Amino acid sequence: MSQSAPITPEDEVVDLCRDLLRIDTSNPGDGTGPGEAEAAAYVVGKLREVGLEPDVYESDPGRQTVVVRIAGADPTRPGLCVHGHLDVVPADAADWQVDPFAGVERDGCLWGRGAVDMKDMVAMILACARDLARTGTVPPRDLLFVFFADEEAGGVKGSHFMIEHHRAVFDGIGEAISEVGGYSVTVEDREGTAKRAYLLQTAEKGIAWLRLNAHGRAGHGSVPNPDNAIVHLAGAIERIAAHKWPREYIASVRELLDGLSGMTGVGWSDEDLDELLSHLGGAAGFVRGTLSDTANVTMLQAGYKQNVIPQHAYANVDCRFLPDHEDHLMATIRDLAGDQVEVEVLHRDIALDSPFGGDLVDAMKAALLAEDPDSTILPYCLSGGTDNKALSLLGIVGYGFAPLRLPKDLDFAPMFHGIDERVPLESLRFGARVLARLLRAC
Repeated sequence: MSQSAPITPEDEVVDLCRDLLRIDTSNPGDGTGPGEAEAAAYVVGKLREVGLEPDVYESDPGRQTVVVRIAGADPTRPGLCVHGHLDVVPADAADWQVDPFAGVERDGCLWGRGAVDMKDMVAMILACARDLARTGTVPPRDLLFVFFADEEAGGVKGSHFMIEHHRAVFDGIGEAISEVGGYSVTVEDREGTAKRAYLLQTAEKGIAWLRLNAHGRAGHGSVPNPDNAIVHLAGAIERIAAHKWPREYIASVRELLDGLSGMTGVGWSDEDLDELLSHLGGAAGFVRGTLSDTANVTMLQAGYKQNVIPQHAYANVDCRFLPDHEDHLMATIRDLAGDQVEVEVLHRDIALDSPFGGDLVDAMKAALLAEDPDSTILPYCLSGGTDNKALSLLGIVGYGFAPLRLPKDLDFAPMFHGIDERVPLESLRFGARVLARLLRAC
C-alpha cells in the first residue's frame, strides 16, 4: 500500500487563507467591530492539530493575540519573531464585485477583505508553523509566531498591549519579519525585457494621528459672526493641505531608486522622478509617500442644526513622518493650524530604519532567489506602519517580508485597504515555499 506524500506549506496555504477570509475581523478603530476571537480560535485549533500549544492573550473581551514558540537548535542566538495581524479594515459589500467576507475564488485569485492586508501572510505563517511541527523540524534558532490583534487601529489592543503587559513573551527575540515587503513588481530592463524586482521593506514612516479642535462663539445662523469655529477649522485645513513638505531621500529610498535606475537605464534626480517611478506601476504611490512627510485630512465633524453656528468643529489628520522628523512635523502642523485651533495627538508611533544587510537580510534574499533566481531584490521604505514599531521598543529589528511573486498585470499595491482586494493562488503558494525556506535556514 503506497504512502501518501507529506503535506507541505504550499499544499494548504490557499485553504488556510480562504478560511481566514471568511471570518469577519473588521476593525473600525472605535471598539465596535467583531474582534479577533473567532480568527484566534481558528489559529489555535490549527496549531493544536499538529501538536503545538499556543497561548492566547486578551486585552479586552474579544481582542485576542495568539503566540507560540518553536525552540531552535542554537538557544544562544537571538530568536526571530514571525508575526501577522488578524484584524482587517472594514469593507462595504456594496462597493465590491464579491462578498468581501466569503473567501471567493475567482480568476485564479482569492478575493476578500484581508487577502492583501494581511491574511495572505497570516496563512503563510500558519502553514509554515504547522509544517515545522508536523515534520519535527528544529529551526536554526528560536522562532516566535505571533498573530496580533488590533494592528489596523495602531496596535493599542495588540502589539503595544503585548509589549507593555506581556514583555516576557519576547525574551530572547532579536529580529522580526512581518507584512508589506517581499512582493514583486515587474519592470522593463535596459533591453526591454520584463524583470521582477522584489521590494524588501527595511524602513517605515512614523505615525501621528491628530485631531484639530477649533473653538469659536456659538450663535444664530442669521447673525454675522467673526468667531466661527467652522471657518477657523477650514482655514487650518486649507493651510495644511497647501503646505509643501520638503523632500528628503533616506538611505533605503535612495538605494531603491538607484537599483531601479540600474535595472531600467532611466536616470533620476531630486527634481525629476516621474519617468523612473512610472516603472513601478501601482507601487509608485507607496514610494512617493516616502519622499517627504505627509499630512492628510481624513475626517470632519461640525454643527448640529442648519441655523446654529457651532461653538466647536473638529477634523482628523493622518500624518506620517520620516525617521527623525517627528518634532519638525508636529511644530509645522501647530504653526499651520493657527492660534484658534488646538492640535490634539490621538495616536503616535515611531519611524523605523533597519539596515539592508546582515544575516537575516541575506537569508531572505537567498530564499527568494532560490524560487525566482533571475529576479532583483531592492530595499524600500513603507509609507504606512506595521507592528514592528511596537517590537522595536524592545530592541527588536524588524523587516517587511511577505513574499509574493505577482503577475505583471496585477495592480497589487493599491489593494491595501482598497476595493476588490485579492491575491493570486499561485502567489500564495510561492510565498509559502519562500517563507518555509527562510524559516529552515534563518
